Amino acid sequence: MSEPRGTSEPVLITEAQLSYEEQHAARKRKYMLMMGLRFPCIILAGVFYQTWWLALAFIALSVPLPWVAVLIANDRPPRKAEEVSRYQREATAIEQREHRVIDG
Repeated sequence: MSEPRGTSEPVLITEAQLSYEEQHAARKRKYMLMMGLRFPCIILAGVFYQTWWLALAFIALSVPLPWVAVLIANDRPPRKAEEVSRYQREATAIEQREHRVIDG
């Protein structure tokens, strides 16, 4: 049987998060790409050693690449904020009247 309308909404495939393995593989690809760019930067710095400012720019670019690559590789996407279904009591459920104590 079907549930009453509005009680729970199905997760659409287009809105579903990637699996952990897919997220990890994507982060690994980014890491490998960024670390792969470091070696060509060092080679280009050697090629352009006579133009000191260009060689220095390639070296300066290659120095923070490992740090940035590790940051990106370890960064997971933020968790999706989902509305939690919780039981809500009404404020009028607690008695509001005065209780008298009879001294006996």
